[in-house]
Amino acid sequence: MKKIIVLKVGSAVLSENGNLALDRLKNLVDFIAELQKIYHVILVSSGAVASGYTLLKLDKKIVAKKQALASIGQPLLMETYRKHFEVHNILSSQVLIEASLFSDDTRLNHAKDAIFELLRNNVVPIINENDVTAIEELVFGDNDQLSAHVTKHFGNELLVILTDIDGYYDDNPKTNPKALLQKNISNISQDELEAEHSANNEFATGGIVTKLKAASILLEVNKKMFLASGFDLSDARSFLIDGIHTKGTLFGK
Repeated sequence: MKKIIVLKVGSAVLSENGNLALDRLKNLVDFIAELQKIYHVILVSSGAVASGYTLLKLDKKIVAKKQALASIGQPLLMETYRKHFEVHNILSSQVLIEASLFSDDTRLNHAKDAIFELLRNNVVPIINENDVTAIEELVFGDNDQLSAHVTKHFGNELLVILTDIDGYYDDNPKTNPKALLQKNISNISQDELEAEHSANNEFATGGIVTKLKAASILLEVNKKMFLASGFDLSDARSFLIDGIHTKGTLFGK
């Protein structure tokens, strides 16, 4: 088998003004089609709640209503992915996961067998938290850490998180124009891991802290994470296809 990489894309990239950002989703699928020539790709995708909201305007701050939006939006999101992958003659599949899977070896091994079978047949597994029942995920936002666990158990060595920033800075680049991009990070301090969450998008529930926690999970098992923009995929393309690290942050030793 080819090397397996995990791509995670969040709501900050996939939604805009209360709707799915269809152009960015299409660009993501086109990029994955390029990557498929070199890698097997597992996609961890947010966006179910944002998809549901396009059809029914419920209050996302109420957990039951957010769960309902996820239930409505998940099939819509998957159908949107299916149509775009079909253009490239690529099959995609849905895999809904709950956190308890990773503490149950029997279930984990069954999931691993199924995912590896999909990859052997060049199918792109699209993984999401089971939002309808995963209350903590809905409150705190855990797809970043979910993707780290997916990489830890199903991937070879690398998680790529595509988000609304082009890397990890030494300060907030939106408020400090002199903030410097950190291209390589090998250690994450406890203070950074315990900082306040700060999501920027109305459908996002994480922020930079959940991404640092994801990186920390992988650093502990000698795997790596690359953080880059999901709005402009040129940095991720340069890193993954050309082997050139222009921008973006690589977490790893």
